[in-house]
Amino acid sequence: MLAIRAAKLFDGIGPELVERPVVLAEGGRVVAVHPGGSVPAGAELLDLGDVTLLPGFVDTHVHLAFDASEDAVGRLRRAGDEELLDRMRAAGRAALAVGVTTVRDLGDRGYLALRLREETAKDPTAGPTVLASGPPITTARGHCWFLGGQAEGVDAIRAAVRERAERGVDVVKVMVTGGDLTPGSDPFHVQYSHAELLAAVREAHRHGLPATAHAHSAAGIADAVAAGFDMVEHCFFVTEITDESDETDTGVDYDRRILDDMARLGVVASLTLGALPGGPPPPPRIARRIPGLVAGLAAMREAGVGVVCGSDSGIFPVKAHGSHPYSVVAMAETGFGPLEALRAATSAAARACGVACRKGCIAPGFDADVVAVAGDPLADITAVHAVTAVLREGVRVDPDKPQQGPAGP
Repeated sequence: MLAIRAAKLFDGIGPELVERPVVLAEGGRVVAVHPGGSVPAGAELLDLGDVTLLPGFVDTHVHLAFDASEDAVGRLRRAGDEELLDRMRAAGRAALAVGVTTVRDLGDRGYLALRLREETAKDPTAGPTVLASGPPITTARGHCWFLGGQAEGVDAIRAAVRERAERGVDVVKVMVTGGDLTPGSDPFHVQYSHAELLAAVREAHRHGLPATAHAHSAAGIADAVAAGFDMVEHCFFVTEITDESDETDTGVDYDRRILDDMARLGVVASLTLGALPGGPPPPPRIARRIPGLVAGLAAMREAGVGVVCGSDSGIFPVKAHGSHPYSVVAMAETGFGPLEALRAATSAAARACGVACRKGCIAPGFDADVVAVAGDPLADITAVHAVTAVLREGVRVDPDKPQQGPAGP
């Protein structure tokens, strides 16, 4: 039995920290949590010192197949499967090194994330637990079409969902709107009809799978909620700025009726906030949206919409693998506060991803996924950057952390 001792512990729920905790782990699971610092006789002691223990972070939105380079799409399209899988392994290790012990991959090519899921299930030090969607379902030449998930029409979409279920995915992802990553794609307009979206959700649920919607615009979010999606990725309610001279157009349109529907139906918003510091300033259109986005997040919180924390890592250099702590900090600093941000990255994220029975909390019966950070993140959320130790299923990860930044030249 392993006894992990520290100065404080956040169990994933809070709001009070446990003082001088000892976490007992055996067989990859937590068997007990004791305050006071005493260690049972015969236990192997891992004394981590003056740190706060947190549940391993659950990153609800990653793209392990993208390498966060300036040409992430081109490099993916030029890579063979084995080369791409090697990059995904490196991406997973980068996430694990900063305390992300579970990732939900929402867009790979050729179901490679399922192969990685098998590898990390056998070796906890090889990377985080992987939850995978496979190639996201999209329209012909639609957002991320190059990942291989093109399907249009009710019958084709049902068949696409069935294929994913047969492959053993953990979640079905549909590109409800376009996105900025794909040339020619439009993030402001919906790609599918209501009948097609309804077919995707019903087929996913028939196979016992959750369905999540990539949706940037208010119209796309409204359609996703109406079709019964369990979660909405990004969920920023952006609108197109058609006249650059119109300073009253913020490019954001949070609709309280949609937010109320999300809260009533339990539709979760997977917010992809945060980025590495030091990147180029946002384009003027994006900069104009920031105040509206922050105000909209406040409206979302006021409406009681469930929120979780995803990094969207891999798509751009400022969204490098291993950048998830910046997403946690961004959530806290945009009005949610440290406690809600930590929950959004641990217990709430695990619940939204369907793994709340074993992830997201430090409590008996849960996987012994534990992160140690210097300082108290409830007092200063930036403590999540100061990771001093990571354990996945009770096994300590090599402390030599890969450097944050784009993988490869």
